[in-house]
Amino acid sequence: MRRGPIPLVFYLIPTAAFLAVLPLILHGCSCGHDFDFHLVSWMEAASQFKRGNLHPSWAFSPAWNAGEPRFVFYPPISWSLGAILGLMRWSTAPINYTWIALTASGFAMYSLARTLKVSEHAALIASLVYLANPYMLFTAYERTAYAELLAAAWIPLLLSAILRDRITPLRIAVPVALLWLTNAPAAVMGCYALAVLAVLRMLWQWLDDRSDSRLKATSALALRIFAGLALGLGLAAFYILPAADERRWVQIAMATIEGMRIEDNFLFHHTTDALHDEVLHTASLIAVAILAAALVILATLLVRPTRANASPDTRRHAISLSILGILIGVLLIPASAIFWRIAPEMTFLQFPWRLTAVLAAILCSGLALLLARVSVQSLWLGIFAVIVLPCVMWPAAKAFTQSCDDEDNVAARLAVFRTHMGTDPTDEYTPTNADNEALSHVNPPYWLTEDGNGLPSARGEREGTSPMNFAITTPRDAVVVLNLRVFPAWLIRINGNVSTQRVDRADGLIAVPIKAGRSDIAISYAMTLDRKLGDGITLVALCAAIAIAARRRRISASEPSP
Repeated sequence: MRRGPIPLVFYLIPTAAFLAVLPLILHGCSCGHDFDFHLVSWMEAASQFKRGNLHPSWAFSPAWNAGEPRFVFYPPISWSLGAILGLMRWSTAPINYTWIALTASGFAMYSLARTLKVSEHAALIASLVYLANPYMLFTAYERTAYAELLAAAWIPLLLSAILRDRITPLRIAVPVALLWLTNAPAAVMGCYALAVLAVLRMLWQWLDDRSDSRLKATSALALRIFAGLALGLGLAAFYILPAADERRWVQIAMATIEGMRIEDNFLFHHTTDALHDEVLHTASLIAVAILAAALVILATLLVRPTRANASPDTRRHAISLSILGILIGVLLIPASAIFWRIAPEMTFLQFPWRLTAVLAAILCSGLALLLARVSVQSLWLGIFAVIVLPCVMWPAAKAFTQSCDDEDNVAARLAVFRTHMGTDPTDEYTPTNADNEALSHVNPPYWLTEDGNGLPSARGEREGTSPMNFAITTPRDAVVVLNLRVFPAWLIRINGNVSTQRVDRADGLIAVPIKAGRSDIAISYAMTLDRKLGDGITLVALCAAIAIAARRRRISASEPSP
């Protein structure tokens, strides 16, 4: 059977994403704020993938080879994708990652726009604006916040799920799960945005239905939305549950110290850190510009009369998106401080201006609805894609690009990783009672002490992380210190018996008493109860999702064609 022509969207969006990363291709990676953190995570994950561990929890090279439970707390999709791209070719992995994230964001926005029942050309322009909006490029180039960048692809899918004509649990569950498995702050933002739009959607349902059964209909809608949220959280439970439970074992509050607190990052706030204020000022300008543009476009939709052939839901979509945008605008100013303090998990957003990611989706949704009122011809679409987009993207990319020092580029970081010299610890993943200042940069894999304190007396062995299996002989009782940081999931066996005795150290390393003679030490990362429960919930949720999808497919197949 002869197939029809490939839709324009499959050409235009990847090409626009390519234009957005062209400066990276020509001039090299941008070493933004989070570049090193993500690169180390990718290399760590790739190293463990090659050894057959496809679900790692521990990163071994941070904390100068003493390690940290980074993969317990940082969602898996971004570092898994980065690791896979790195295994293909490390020199281009960040560029390829950025292109994939921007392309996925464009397709997601196109899907949302089509859900709003606009023309293909209008949806394409909205998707191109979304993937090239200033906040997206700011995230990709200046911040290199790769997880947050990829999460921008799931936000339009979540809005689409709640704004479409028929709400189904599975359509809500998928983007909720993807958000939680990509970036926790973006997931918190997404869930709160979903809650606002869900309340408005139920209000419209209540006002529409004048029958005696409107309470039942509204309750059924609320149940579908709640079921979708619960299913999405269940699909991501293998990450959420361990991350939520095990953070009591680390200094997670370090993520919200001075400079990283909500109150330090409201729009145009000033601190004693000039570099912090410079980034905050840039983010504030972008947030204000996107918010203002979104509200102007949505106000235009509400003020001007609706065309006869426009969707009857356009006005309600515009009202709902306007309310969400205004609420976000309020959250960007100090007057909202009390909400940030009392709302669950909101303080971990750190920067209120991160909500600009949601504002960008609102802006482009409004733009799609506005363009639906005019006839967008292929000529104007081509001019926009080929001339306007590069004129916007390339100056922004140049302004946001962070130059790389010789020791910071991909090749240099890869060379350091392969020497097993280790990297800095992450403050919020440090054991509860440990001090990073007390941690030596050049510890050997293990050493003996009399009481468990102090550093090795001689350094005849190269530094590195503790081996998982080794034997040691001592003429008297002693304490073996492992270059491995304390974490309850570590299970240590001595001569086949589990050892629960520990000697506390200021640097947070594991110190285990051993008896005189030979000790065969085996170290393993235990399957903790929270991880078992999380995996079990995810398995049940996955079976439920498959069953729902199969049932929906059977129903669709049985329905007569129009």
